[in-house]
Amino acid sequence: MSTLRVTAERLTILPHPNADALELAKVGLFHAVVPKGAYRTGEWALYIPEQAILPEDLIDELGLTGRLAGSKADRVKTVRLRGQVSQGIVCRPKRLAGRDLAAEHEAGTDFADDLGVTKWVPEVPIHMSGDVLPAPDLLRWIEIENVKRHPDVFTPGEPVVATEKIHGTACLYTLVADTDEEFVSSKGQGGGSLALADDGKNLYWKSVRAHAVGAAARALARRFGARRVGVFGEVFGAGVQDLKYGETAHGDRPGYAVFDIALDVDGERTWLDAVDLRDVLTEVGLPAVPVLYEGPYDEKALFEAADGKETWSGKGTNIREGLVVRPARERFSEVLVGRTIAKFVSDVYLTRKGGTEYE
Repeated sequence: MSTLRVTAERLTILPHPNADALELAKVGLFHAVVPKGAYRTGEWALYIPEQAILPEDLIDELGLTGRLAGSKADRVKTVRLRGQVSQGIVCRPKRLAGRDLAAEHEAGTDFADDLGVTKWVPEVPIHMSGDVLPAPDLLRWIEIENVKRHPDVFTPGEPVVATEKIHGTACLYTLVADTDEEFVSSKGQGGGSLALADDGKNLYWKSVRAHAVGAAARALARRFGARRVGVFGEVFGAGVQDLKYGETAHGDRPGYAVFDIALDVDGERTWLDAVDLRDVLTEVGLPAVPVLYEGPYDEKALFEAADGKETWSGKGTNIREGLVVRPARERFSEVLVGRTIAKFVSDVYLTRKGGTEYE
């Protein structure tokens, strides 16, 4: 999931092709459906992204009672309105009247706390949870932002690698080479530097054992002289999420594919370059997520590649979730103030019925 931030954004208003009473407010590369005449191009408003949970008073004020997602009808979700994809909510809440939204944008103000907006965290099934223990040496995963929110992350023409975003649950594995300690966690638990205890039943530990992740990590530690090695993989199949890819989470060998490697060398964390990842994983015997594009950054081509069928099963069993795009060689992003990485998410995936989003 992306980071939740409610920010002031300058709007570009476009016509809705299928509705006379509606328009499209463009924020970054997102389009949000709005009532016709409510906003003009160049005006400022708040943008509340998908996966946000809204408080009841704000829902009432925006006239969205009973129209949002979730069991409490309070979650922002991507929808199609009169045939057009609408991602997020554009609004100007009354409590912010008089605020200079252009200045707030320049200051990077996050209005989530002011409005009582929180991030949706899905309930995790029992087989994907378990007892936890402190793990300060765990190498954590990061939030990957949607390129539609940050369209200037990449430079046109720069070499990039795009891998298929498999819809599963992120498995974090860390080896501390000096002590041979192993830590395994989910993305959610790992964010709090917590590891999952190995009880013989936990899905993440089963995946790590079945695919010999520990042996591969030890080989990586020797090769790169790393004090810690982080292996980040996706666990997937029937029993994990709604998309199955011809795999199963039941039994002793869940579907598993690695999407990133982190190395702690001399106290500094680095990421294995995207252009090298596939070959390195082959050498140590770990399955890799499919590479769907490798070449110069082309926004249009990458959005087209984000749609279609998944490639893991070889049968196109499911729709494709999207892509994760990285520079061929790691670099710092001034836009993200951190690692350069972003996701391109399929609109078909976002608007599917009965989808699950466990972390």
